[in-house]
Amino acid sequence: MSTELVMGMPVTVVCDGGAERVFAWFRWVDATFSTYREDSEIRRIDRGELRVADAHPDVQEVLARCERLRLQSGGYFDARAGGSLDPSGLVKGWAVDRAAALLRGPFMIDAGGDVLLRGGPWRVGVRHPLRGDALCAALELSDAAVATSGAYERGDHVLDPVGGGPARGALSVTVVTRSLGRADAIATAAFAMGRQGPAWTARLRGCEAMTVLEGGEVLCTEGFARHRLALSRAA
Repeated sequence: MSTELVMGMPVTVVCDGGAERVFAWFRWVDATFSTYREDSEIRRIDRGELRVADAHPDVQEVLARCERLRLQSGGYFDARAGGSLDPSGLVKGWAVDRAAALLRGPFMIDAGGDVLLRGGPWRVGVRHPLRGDALCAALELSDAAVATSGAYERGDHVLDPVGGGPARGALSVTVVTRSLGRADAIATAAFAMGRQGPAWTARLRGCEAMTVLEGGEVLCTEGFARHRLALSRAA
Protein backbone atom coordinates (compact mmCIF):
# COMPACT_ATOMS: atom_id res chain seq x y z
CA MET A 1 0.00 0.00 0.00
CA SER A 2 1.34 3.44 -0.98
CA THR A 3 -0.09 6.85 -0.05
CA GLU A 4 0.81 10.29 -1.39
CA LEU A 5 -0.70 13.75 -1.05
CA VAL A 6 -1.47 14.78 -4.61
CA MET A 7 -4.23 16.75 -6.37
CA GLY A 8 -4.93 18.33 -2.99
CA MET A 9 -5.91 15.07 -1.26
CA PRO A 10 -4.45 11.82 0.06
CA VAL A 11 -4.36 9.11 -2.60
CA THR A 12 -3.79 5.48 -1.62
CA VAL A 13 -2.94 2.71 -4.07
CA VAL A 14 -3.11 -0.95 -3.09
CA CYS A 15 -1.60 -3.14 -5.81
CA ASP A 16 1.09 -5.69 -6.59
CA GLY A 17 3.27 -3.18 -8.44
CA GLY A 18 3.10 -0.02 -10.51
CA ALA A 19 2.11 2.50 -7.85
CA GLU A 20 5.01 4.81 -8.76
CA ARG A 21 3.64 5.15 -12.32
CA VAL A 22 0.20 5.96 -10.93
CA PHE A 23 1.52 8.74 -8.70
CA ALA A 24 3.59 10.19 -11.54
CA TRP A 25 0.40 10.35 -13.63
CA PHE A 26 -1.53 12.04 -10.83
CA ARG A 27 1.21 14.66 -10.45
CA TRP A 28 0.92 15.44 -14.16
CA VAL A 29 -2.87 15.70 -13.86
CA ASP A 30 -2.48 18.09 -10.93
CA ALA A 31 -0.07 20.31 -12.84
CA THR A 32 -2.36 20.37 -15.88
CA PHE A 33 -5.85 20.62 -14.36
CA SER A 34 -5.30 22.42 -11.05
CA THR A 35 -7.56 25.42 -10.40
CA TYR A 36 -5.00 26.72 -7.87
CA ARG A 37 -1.82 26.67 -9.95
CA GLU A 38 -1.58 29.78 -12.08
CA ASP A 39 0.41 27.96 -14.78
CA SER A 40 -2.06 25.06 -15.24
CA GLU A 41 -3.85 24.76 -18.57
CA ILE A 42 -7.23 25.10 -16.82
CA ARG A 43 -6.24 28.44 -15.27
CA ARG A 44 -4.75 29.65 -18.57
CA ILE A 45 -7.97 28.73 -20.41
CA ASP A 46 -10.03 30.48 -17.74
CA ARG A 47 -7.96 33.66 -18.14
CA GLY A 48 -8.30 33.55 -21.91
CA GLU A 49 -4.59 32.88 -22.46
CA LEU A 50 -5.09 29.43 -24.00
CA ARG A 51 -7.77 28.29 -26.41
CA VAL A 52 -9.40 24.93 -25.69
CA ALA A 53 -8.52 23.91 -29.26
CA ASP A 54 -4.84 24.49 -28.46
CA ALA A 55 -4.90 22.71 -25.08
CA HIS A 56 -3.57 19.21 -24.40
CA PRO A 57 -5.83 16.52 -25.89
CA ASP A 58 -6.64 15.24 -22.38
CA VAL A 59 -7.86 18.70 -21.41
CA GLN A 60 -10.04 18.83 -24.51
CA GLU A 61 -11.42 15.37 -23.70
CA VAL A 62 -12.30 16.30 -20.11
CA LEU A 63 -13.96 19.59 -21.05
CA ALA A 64 -15.97 17.87 -23.79
CA ARG A 65 -17.17 15.26 -21.27
CA CYS A 66 -18.07 18.04 -18.84
CA GLU A 67 -20.27 19.62 -21.48
CA ARG A 68 -21.99 16.30 -22.24
CA LEU A 69 -22.60 15.80 -18.52
CA ARG A 70 -24.04 19.30 -18.25
CA LEU A 71 -26.57 18.45 -20.94
CA GLN A 72 -27.36 14.98 -19.53
CA SER A 73 -27.94 16.37 -16.04
CA GLY A 74 -30.12 19.27 -17.11
CA GLY A 75 -27.43 21.73 -16.07
CA TYR A 76 -26.84 20.37 -12.55
CA PHE A 77 -23.31 19.30 -13.46
CA ASP A 78 -21.57 22.44 -14.68
CA ALA A 79 -17.82 23.00 -14.92
CA ARG A 80 -18.54 26.74 -14.65
CA ALA A 81 -21.03 26.63 -11.75
CA GLY A 82 -19.14 29.28 -9.81
CA GLY A 83 -18.34 31.42 -12.83
CA SER A 84 -14.76 30.20 -13.22
CA LEU A 85 -13.72 27.09 -15.13
CA ASP A 86 -13.50 24.19 -12.69
CA PRO A 87 -13.81 20.65 -14.07
CA SER A 88 -12.78 19.11 -10.72
CA GLY A 89 -16.11 17.28 -10.44
CA LEU A 90 -14.91 15.02 -13.26
CA VAL A 91 -11.12 15.28 -13.22
CA LYS A 92 -10.43 13.21 -10.10
CA GLY A 93 -12.49 10.22 -11.20
CA TRP A 94 -11.33 10.51 -14.81
CA ALA A 95 -7.69 10.53 -13.67
CA VAL A 96 -8.22 7.43 -11.51
CA ASP A 97 -9.94 5.61 -14.39
CA ARG A 98 -6.97 6.39 -16.64
CA ALA A 99 -4.54 5.26 -13.93
CA ALA A 100 -6.17 1.82 -14.00
CA ALA A 101 -4.44 1.14 -17.32
CA LEU A 102 -1.09 1.37 -15.50
CA LEU A 103 -1.90 -1.48 -13.12
CA ARG A 104 -2.34 -5.22 -13.48
CA GLY A 105 -4.24 -7.70 -11.34
CA PRO A 106 -6.52 -6.80 -8.43
CA PHE A 107 -6.05 -3.28 -7.10
CA MET A 108 -7.70 -0.47 -5.20
CA ILE A 109 -7.19 3.27 -5.69
CA ASP A 110 -8.65 5.52 -3.00
CA ALA A 111 -8.64 9.18 -4.04
CA GLY A 112 -9.89 11.32 -1.18
CA GLY A 113 -12.48 8.72 -0.18
CA ASP A 114 -13.68 7.85 -3.69
CA VAL A 115 -12.49 4.42 -4.80
CA LEU A 116 -11.90 2.37 -7.92
CA LEU A 117 -11.82 -1.39 -7.35
CA ARG A 118 -10.69 -4.17 -9.62
CA GLY A 119 -10.90 -7.79 -8.60
CA GLY A 120 -12.42 -8.48 -5.23
CA PRO A 121 -14.57 -8.71 -3.36
CA TRP A 122 -13.58 -5.55 -1.49
CA ARG A 123 -15.36 -3.96 1.45
CA VAL A 124 -15.96 -0.21 1.31
CA GLY A 125 -17.31 2.00 4.06
CA VAL A 126 -19.46 5.05 3.30
CA ARG A 127 -18.88 7.78 5.83
CA HIS A 128 -21.87 9.21 7.69
CA PRO A 129 -22.53 12.77 6.42
CA LEU A 130 -22.99 14.22 9.92
CA ARG A 131 -20.82 11.96 12.12
CA GLY A 132 -17.19 11.78 11.09
CA ASP A 133 -16.53 8.76 13.30
CA ALA A 134 -19.36 6.61 11.89
CA LEU A 135 -20.46 4.88 8.70
CA CYS A 136 -23.90 5.13 7.16
CA ALA A 137 -23.32 2.10 4.92
CA ALA A 138 -20.83 -0.66 4.21
CA LEU A 139 -20.62 -2.27 0.78
CA GLU A 140 -19.12 -5.45 -0.65
CA LEU A 141 -18.08 -4.94 -4.26
CA SER A 142 -15.97 -6.33 -7.08
CA ASP A 143 -14.86 -4.45 -10.21
CA ALA A 144 -16.66 -1.26 -9.29
CA ALA A 145 -16.24 2.43 -8.51
CA VAL A 146 -17.73 4.27 -5.53
CA ALA A 147 -17.98 8.06 -5.22
CA THR A 148 -19.69 10.19 -2.59
CA SER A 149 -20.61 13.85 -2.78
CA GLY A 150 -21.54 15.79 0.35
CA ALA A 151 -20.64 18.78 2.49
CA TYR A 152 -18.35 17.01 5.01
CA GLU A 153 -15.36 19.16 6.09
CA ARG A 154 -15.41 21.43 3.03
CA GLY A 155 -18.84 22.83 3.82
CA ASP A 156 -21.01 24.21 1.01
CA HIS A 157 -18.55 23.50 -1.81
CA VAL A 158 -21.16 22.01 -4.18
CA LEU A 159 -23.25 24.67 -5.88
CA ASP A 160 -26.69 24.36 -7.45
CA PRO A 161 -26.01 25.72 -10.95
CA VAL A 162 -29.74 25.77 -11.80
CA GLY A 163 -31.24 27.37 -8.70
CA GLY A 164 -28.12 29.27 -7.64
CA GLY A 165 -26.34 29.17 -4.29
CA PRO A 166 -25.20 26.15 -2.29
CA ALA A 167 -26.92 22.83 -2.97
CA ARG A 168 -29.74 22.05 -0.54
CA GLY A 169 -31.96 19.05 0.21
CA ALA A 170 -29.39 16.25 0.42
CA LEU A 171 -26.69 15.52 2.97
CA SER A 172 -24.78 13.07 0.77
CA VAL A 173 -25.08 11.04 -2.41
CA THR A 174 -23.09 7.84 -2.96
CA VAL A 175 -22.93 6.30 -6.43
CA VAL A 176 -21.72 2.85 -7.51
CA THR A 177 -20.92 2.18 -11.14
CA ARG A 178 -18.02 0.83 -13.22
CA SER A 179 -16.19 4.12 -13.90
CA LEU A 180 -15.07 6.47 -11.14
CA GLY A 181 -15.28 9.45 -13.48
CA ARG A 182 -18.95 8.70 -14.11
CA ALA A 183 -19.64 7.89 -10.46
CA ASP A 184 -18.04 11.13 -9.26
CA ALA A 185 -19.87 13.29 -11.81
CA ILE A 186 -23.25 11.65 -11.12
CA ALA A 187 -22.80 12.02 -7.36
CA THR A 188 -21.94 15.72 -7.79
CA ALA A 189 -24.94 16.39 -10.04
CA ALA A 190 -27.37 14.41 -7.88
CA PHE A 191 -26.19 16.22 -4.75
CA ALA A 192 -26.76 19.55 -6.50
CA MET A 193 -30.29 18.40 -7.38
CA GLY A 194 -31.16 17.90 -3.71
CA ARG A 195 -34.48 16.11 -3.27
CA GLN A 196 -34.81 15.64 -7.03
CA GLY A 197 -31.60 13.61 -7.11
CA PRO A 198 -32.92 10.15 -6.13
CA ALA A 199 -35.48 10.10 -8.94
CA TRP A 200 -32.79 11.08 -11.46
CA THR A 201 -30.24 8.48 -10.33
CA ALA A 202 -32.93 5.78 -10.35
CA ARG A 203 -33.37 6.35 -14.10
CA LEU A 204 -29.67 6.00 -14.96
CA ARG A 205 -28.54 2.72 -16.48
CA GLY A 206 -25.63 0.86 -14.94
CA CYS A 207 -25.67 3.08 -11.87
CA GLU A 208 -26.77 2.48 -8.28
CA ALA A 209 -27.12 5.21 -5.67
CA MET A 210 -27.83 6.00 -2.05
CA THR A 211 -29.02 9.47 -1.02
CA VAL A 212 -29.15 10.72 2.55
CA LEU A 213 -31.66 13.58 2.59
CA GLU A 214 -31.78 16.47 5.03
CA GLY A 215 -33.80 15.15 7.94
CA GLY A 216 -32.09 11.76 7.78
CA GLU A 217 -34.24 9.84 5.27
CA VAL A 218 -32.15 7.37 3.26
CA LEU A 219 -33.20 6.40 -0.27
CA CYS A 220 -31.42 3.57 -2.14
CA THR A 221 -31.82 2.07 -5.56
CA GLU A 222 -32.55 -1.66 -5.50
CA GLY A 223 -29.10 -2.55 -6.80
CA PHE A 224 -27.35 -0.43 -4.19
CA ALA A 225 -29.27 -2.17 -1.43
CA ARG A 226 -28.02 -5.54 -2.71
CA HIS A 227 -24.42 -4.47 -2.12
CA ARG A 228 -24.99 -3.35 1.46
CA LEU A 229 -23.66 -5.27 4.42
CA ALA A 230 -24.93 -5.09 7.96
CA LEU A 231 -22.55 -2.69 9.69
CA SER A 232 -21.73 -5.33 12.30
CA ARG A 233 -20.43 -7.60 9.50
CA ALA A 234 -18.28 -4.79 8.14
CA ALA A 235 -16.29 -4.42 11.35
